[in-house]
Amino acid sequence: MDDFSTDGTREIIKKFKKKVNKIIYHKKNLGKGACIISAKRFVKGDVVIIQDSDLEYNPQDYKKLIAPILSGKYSVVYGSRVLNKSNNIRNTEFISNFRIFGNYLLTLISNFLNNQKLTDAHTCYKVFKKDIFLNIRLKEKGFNFCPEVTTKVSNLKIEILEVPISYRGRTAEEGKKIKFYHAIEAFLTIVKYKIIK
Repeated sequence: MDDFSTDGTREIIKKFKKKVNKIIYHKKNLGKGACIISAKRFVKGDVVIIQDSDLEYNPQDYKKLIAPILSGKYSVVYGSRVLNKSNNIRNTEFISNFRIFGNYLLTLISNFLNNQKLTDAHTCYKVFKKDIFLNIRLKEKGFNFCPEVTTKVSNLKIEILEVPISYRGRTAEEGKKIKFYHAIEAFLTIVKYKIIK
């Protein structure tokens, strides 16, 4: 999936064209959620993994993310950047204290409103059984995909299992786009989908 990147991503994708089943190109930049919505209708396998292309998250964690679903015990698994870390979130690879606090606060709010016990609600690594994922009607086109899908999983009364993952955060200079207003939008998104189920 390429969301009209201007950093050379399309040229890299072309090199791997023969190794993947489907490549989707957006004609303009629409956002993370829009990419997931576009890709949704092409899902064929039994398990769906959300993977950002910046590789802050390591695909070598796929096996432990998928295992609980393949076992039949869980339908949704999140990869937690803070689970089982000594001193909890302080020893993860978050780049700034602002991001650590923001992620912690948003997770607390999400847990309270959604009646969940997550340690990292806004992680990229969200893994679903195909039928669960296809049953969730996604609307958010930007980063609000994360609070939207977590809230809608809560509304379906589905338990989310977290497993610890590796993580190497990027700086703004390296292209990280998360800003303070995204936190406000995330909160409003949670409230919105608790009311509009």
